[in-house]
Amino acid sequence: MLFPTTIVGSYPQPEWLIDRAKLAGRFPPRVRARELWRLQEPYLAQAQDDATLLAIRFQEEAGLDIVSDGEIRRESYSNRFATALEGVDLDNPGSALDRSGHPNPVPRIVGKIRRMHAVEVEDLKFLKRHTNLMTKITVPGPFTMLQQAQNDYYKSEEEAANDYAAAVNAEIKDLFAAGADVVQIDEPYMQARPEKARQYGLAALNRALEGVQGTTCVHICFGYAAVIHVRPSGYSFLPELAGCSCKQVSLETAQSNLDTSVLTQLEGKQILVGCIDLSDMNVETPETIAARVRRALKHVKPEQVILAPDCGMKYLPREVAQGKLQSMVEAARILRREHGVQ
Repeated sequence: MLFPTTIVGSYPQPEWLIDRAKLAGRFPPRVRARELWRLQEPYLAQAQDDATLLAIRFQEEAGLDIVSDGEIRRESYSNRFATALEGVDLDNPGSALDRSGHPNPVPRIVGKIRRMHAVEVEDLKFLKRHTNLMTKITVPGPFTMLQQAQNDYYKSEEEAANDYAAAVNAEIKDLFAAGADVVQIDEPYMQARPEKARQYGLAALNRALEGVQGTTCVHICFGYAAVIHVRPSGYSFLPELAGCSCKQVSLETAQSNLDTSVLTQLEGKQILVGCIDLSDMNVETPETIAARVRRALKHVKPEQVILAPDCGMKYLPREVAQGKLQSMVEAARILRREHGVQ
């Protein structure tokens, strides 16, 4: 299909499930944040399932071609996986600077990082049971997880990143074995800390992808629009992803008005063109979204382009998120007609 549509990962969680005011009033959690949930066990898991069903249905109704579980069970994109690993002390967290420059409680590494069990496989199986569409699921990247941790064990960051990568690698392989169509690795901190990303982050990403059979995507962005308000017009780390073994690269272009000429340096990759501005609570017209994609089409072939939001949509009001997705789907139809495909 030409110009398929998808989301980056997260869909807005309903107010009855999570305290959205608390969620928006803090930095994205790196350790567990159970105080955000409005329900406790034994009711929380069932409520998360119900909300995930809604997220799937809303994506289907919007007309998306590839759907996720909406990351409904997660307090943030990364902490559900990062806090499930052996080698971190969650009871006595450390501190690390967020990409905004503010200190945030984070997992404290006190031993060798190991994946003890599959973390998201059951989430994927639930998604596959409840949709006939193509499915994607996201995992945090090894470089980003290390930046969101306090290292009190490893002699070098490279060694720590490699063990995080081994844990991600095992998870990705299990997700494909369970039937995932796309697995996305979220690595936003590569943009925030490009020198370290060049030093060892790209190697860790490739280690996470080692031996993986399936369609993989790496997502890199400037941060949630609700948290990081100022955008540069270009990435500090992006052409380097031509050297990773992932098949797709997901990036934002809408809010940043990205100079899309950089896409010429990602030859051979499919590009998830972020074409929905998540800082704007107005629903864009389909033509506005199509125009953003056309900017990318000056530098990348149509068959390489996938339409997506700039980033995860969890901080948006649901009606805004839904309207934007519907406009994006209609924009894809406009682009298909322009390229002679109905």
